[in-house]
Amino acid sequence: MNIENNALKTLTNGILKENPTFALVLGMCPTLATTTSAVNGMSMGLATLFVLVCSNVVISLLKNLIPDKVRIPAFIVVIATFVTMVQLVMQAYLPAIYEVLGLFIPLIVVNCIVLGRAEAFAAKNTVGLSALDGLGMGLGFTLSLTVIGAIRELLGSGAIFGLHIFPEYYAMLIFVLAPGAFIALAYLMAAVNKLQKKS
Repeated sequence: MNIENNALKTLTNGILKENPTFALVLGMCPTLATTTSAVNGMSMGLATLFVLVCSNVVISLLKNLIPDKVRIPAFIVVIATFVTMVQLVMQAYLPAIYEVLGLFIPLIVVNCIVLGRAEAFAAKNTVGLSALDGLGMGLGFTLSLTVIGAIRELLGSGAIFGLHIFPEYYAMLIFVLAPGAFIALAYLMAAVNKLQKKS
């Protein structure tokens, strides 16, 4: 029972309590730059989720074989391997999304969420818990990017996931531009903080 509780806590930690975007305020560069629409935000989040889960598993498997002196470079090589896989798959099968996300896919390598979880969790825990931690953090990051993207897309162009909700001439252009990312993020962070204080 204790193992199940520990696994569930590890999985849900990244989604709510330690959400990378709203609670830990990590990965702000892709959060602000790629959330011009819900699809872009979700795509970036899913790419990061894949890298998080796979790199956490591999690093947890290799933790006793990696010398302390080369720990961080070794982690970066593992992470870069999975980022390259994501990049090549997106280039081949999702060229439109890859073109929009462009530079931010390779930048997952240096995303502090991925490297932070490798160092703080995967290097100290079992493979199963490391996979759950990567999944929880990845889901939390994906959820936050999708919500920010959906709000910006709705207020900025009157659509969500490309489905038009109201005419575009009612939209506020600022939400599609860079300041809109800061405004949406600030209000969502305030709402999440208020909800967490209540509970």
